[in-house]
Amino acid sequence: MTRKNKLAVLIMILIGAGIFIYEARDLNGAQLIHELLTLDLKWLLVAFLLMFGSWIIETFVVQIFIRSEADDLDFKTALRVPLVEQLFNAITPMASGGQPAQLFALMQSGVEAGRASSVLLMKFVVYQFMVLINFVLTLFIGFDQVSKHFGALALFIVFGFVIHVVVIVGLLMVMYYYKFTKKLVNSVMIPIGWFVKPEKKLAMQSNLDHKIDTFYAESLHLKREKKRVIKACLLTLVQLLFYYAVPYFVLLSLGVSHVSIVEVIVLHVMIVMIVSLFPIPGGTGGAEYSFKTLFATYVASPSKLILGMLLWRFLTYYLGMICGIIAMAFPPKSKRT
Repeated sequence: MTRKNKLAVLIMILIGAGIFIYEARDLNGAQLIHELLTLDLKWLLVAFLLMFGSWIIETFVVQIFIRSEADDLDFKTALRVPLVEQLFNAITPMASGGQPAQLFALMQSGVEAGRASSVLLMKFVVYQFMVLINFVLTLFIGFDQVSKHFGALALFIVFGFVIHVVVIVGLLMVMYYYKFTKKLVNSVMIPIGWFVKPEKKLAMQSNLDHKIDTFYAESLHLKREKKRVIKACLLTLVQLLFYYAVPYFVLLSLGVSHVSIVEVIVLHVMIVMIVSLFPIPGGTGGAEYSFKTLFATYVASPSKLILGMLLWRFLTYYLGMICGIIAMAFPPKSKRT
């Protein structure tokens, strides 16, 4: 890790600690310690296993897309990819560092850069589609409940949904309407040219054209690899289900048993959608606020709610950072050496 990355990790940990201290400022310290000491550890263990299970399933997805006559990755090497992704998603705004970090991890393992890019692109498309499917299902199941009690958050949820739909539509247009999409992008660049210098506009247009060309070329792999894509889709659905179920078992560990796992999964999907809109790494601040707001109706005790928020945040955010740092500390032995 570079010094800049280490500084980013430290800053996010300090911000997270500051948020927890602020939220706990009015709580009874003895009560908070009592809640911590009386946790039902078996349910907390299940929550841990679900998080690790989601990374293991993502590892299988990586192996599915990598596997060919020329390339293959053993499980240990492939596991490093989602762990490194967790770290760089956590310390970069809008999780923008996850893709380049995965590319670097695959290249360290001896996978050729073009092949690695193709694998990550297929993985990204599958993941985005499965997130959207999960979100649409949960909108039908639980949006009325959220919009009724939390109007402001409901607007964030709708905005997040719109952004994901736009991303998916854009990807589909490149895959199936390549020439039209290029013309459309070039048309959009015309009014942008009114506000930027000609050389900057030319650089932006060249960069966009390159990205569209690259995605179109790689999308042809998706069309040819239908069986792999279907397998990856099913595994990604399970991966997301594991992840979304984590707060349910956190609540059980706190003795909050009067909630439905379906309701908790719906709320967690909503939280993840809200967090994706915050430009701060990890959606810090927005994540904690969303958790408190959406789960306050289920957890009457303020100390349990804050402790639940801390445990959930550790499992779904800081644990990934820790595992990613460990994975970075042990680079794989390249097949080329």
